[in-house]
Amino acid sequence: MVITTLLICIISFGQAVKNQELINKALSSESIENQFTILISKSPSFQNFKNIRQLNLNKFSKNFKDSLIAATKKFNNAQLKIQTQKTEIKKLNEVISTANTDLTKASEDKDSIGLFGLRMSKAIYNSILWSIILGLLITTLFFLFRFKSSHSVTKNAKSTLAEIEDEFETHKKNSLEREQVLRRKLQDEINKQRNVK
Repeated sequence: MVITTLLICIISFGQAVKNQELINKALSSESIENQFTILISKSPSFQNFKNIRQLNLNKFSKNFKDSLIAATKKFNNAQLKIQTQKTEIKKLNEVISTANTDLTKASEDKDSIGLFGLRMSKAIYNSILWSIILGLLITTLFFLFRFKSSHSVTKNAKSTLAEIEDEFETHKKNSLEREQVLRRKLQDEINKQRNVK
């Protein structure tokens, strides 16, 4: 019985040593949640109470505080980063708003044209421009037609004038010849009359 008790004590002691090694390993490398779970599960029990060694509890408490400090620092850094990002987002929203305003203005400028100091849409501008072009084209065609008809009339008038001038020259020549013939006859008659006296 003594041997059995001794064996149970040795086994219990060996188990306690093994559990302590697991606890030490957990306290040095595991997360807080795992440290707590291993600390509770591997610590010996006595009458529904857990017997946790003061050294392990102190180490867990230190790890918990360190984790809490690290988490607080991480939280503060995250808050600072969030605040910085909010500021950047606000600035970017302002830039986007300015860009949207500029884009709207550029679109309006692109879709409109200034004519005689007035802004008008390109459709209206094109309508006015094509109306002017069409008006000028019709006016040009009208004056071209008038020029051609006037040119034709002028050409006919010149041709008629040339014919009349030719007729006049012929008539003039014939008249001169007749006048010369008449003068000769008159002179002959005068000479005859002088000779007769």
